[in-house]
Amino acid sequence: MKRFKSDNGQKLIYESYDRLLAGWAVPYESHNISTSYGITHVITAGSPDLPPLLLLHGTGDNVAMMWIYNVAELSRNFRIIAVDNIGGSGKSEPNDRYARDFKQAEWLDEILEAMNVDTVYIAGVSYGAYLAYHYAIVRPDRVNKIVCLAGGISGSQFEVMSKMMRAFLPEALFPSERNVRKLLRKLCGTHADAFENNPELMQHWYYLLKYFNNRSMMKHTITIYSAADVQAIRDKSLFVMGEQDLLSYYPKAVARLKANGMRYRIVKDAGHAINHEVPELVHEEIIGFCREA
Repeated sequence: MKRFKSDNGQKLIYESYDRLLAGWAVPYESHNISTSYGITHVITAGSPDLPPLLLLHGTGDNVAMMWIYNVAELSRNFRIIAVDNIGGSGKSEPNDRYARDFKQAEWLDEILEAMNVDTVYIAGVSYGAYLAYHYAIVRPDRVNKIVCLAGGISGSQFEVMSKMMRAFLPEALFPSERNVRKLLRKLCGTHADAFENNPELMQHWYYLLKYFNNRSMMKHTITIYSAADVQAIRDKSLFVMGEQDLLSYYPKAVARLKANGMRYRIVKDAGHAINHEVPELVHEEIIGFCREA
């Protein structure tokens, strides 16, 4: 399945991606890691002597867009390993095996092995939050702590899809510049200016909605875990979500966190793009939680 709706669309997204990376304002390195599922593009930043922090983005996003407001502060405290999801809108290139037999944990294993990392902290946003707790559950010895942003414990496939449809439709079906701005304001709560005041970020968001084929991420499936599985990672997990997040903040989601004894924080006025909207608060939560004994 093609990741992009046209060759020109891919070109526009990649050129915009590079401009966003240039705006990171910290030194970084790009890596192309060969995995069983294709080439995975990874950006690293921060001293190799710092503890490693794996950064995982959401379904329709990529490294350059997701972490633009976070990498400077986080790389002062961690060795950042920011991954473009294979099958996603970044610069990772899936192969035929990805389409047939993709296993998220094995893919992440191979990335960490290529980076010579044994154990890791993880911060993920939206689908990246799911991927963080999924990996913590199936690879407990490799994960120190996880911070799940704009994502809770999934209750059912139907629940996940219904929330996605409510948040993204109808605007995402007709990605005009007007609809892109309207969708952004739906997703962001009161902090849409984090995007609207950054023309390059807005342009990239528009290109992704217009030219990226989200179906290429369908191999990134969601496993519904038992209470016992979830509670096994309770002491190493923190969930942070905005009170205006249409995708992750709703009564059932909060009830599941409470029922499983998970540590969580609800952030006033923030929406689904929480790490763009309130980056200083997000940095405080990630750094503070990961540094706790």
